[in-house]
Amino acid sequence: MLEILSGLGLSAAAGLNAYIPLIALGLAGRFLDFVTLPAGWSWLSNEWVLLGLGVLLVIELIADKIPVVDSINDWIQTVIRPAAGGIVFGTGAATETSAISDPAQFFTDHNWVPVLLGVGISLAVHLTKMAARPVANALTLGVAAPVISVVEDFGSVALTVLAILLPVFVILALVGIVWFFVAIFRKAASRRRTAATAPPIPQP
Repeated sequence: MLEILSGLGLSAAAGLNAYIPLIALGLAGRFLDFVTLPAGWSWLSNEWVLLGLGVLLVIELIADKIPVVDSINDWIQTVIRPAAGGIVFGTGAATETSAISDPAQFFTDHNWVPVLLGVGISLAVHLTKMAARPVANALTLGVAAPVISVVEDFGSVALTVLAILLPVFVILALVGIVWFFVAIFRKAASRRRTAATAPPIPQP
């Protein structure tokens, strides 16, 4: 059960930001004694891989906070985030940590299953984020773009940390993220209803 929660949290985090969970897993496997990445995913701890992911993360952090550019970036990330979600679900489900010490035999025998689950979860989060961002930009004339992006980045970091160290709390974090996106869509719907019922402005 903990293996599934760990993979769920990591793949959801990748749907918000593809590079944060990848870097976190790589650093954890490289520097933390109680985190051992499975052999098939040990390349995440390579210093050159981590450097490349760090450069991509900086680009992502900047692009995601600029109105219009953030939407273009989301289109590009439609492939990258689900792919990252598949990688981190497969890695997290088989990683040995203080919280995860006995990977599920199901994942051991069917290595492609967690990857597909991770792709699906990350894609769902990404598509929700992709739909919500233009709505928030329209409601605030683009002012909300950097604020929402920072919230999403913190959400990705929080999910990643919880997934690695305290996967039992992943569900609570996911509930918070769902509430965040639902609030944006409700605000947009309320704004549209207000505009539809507003009396016409008299012409001089």
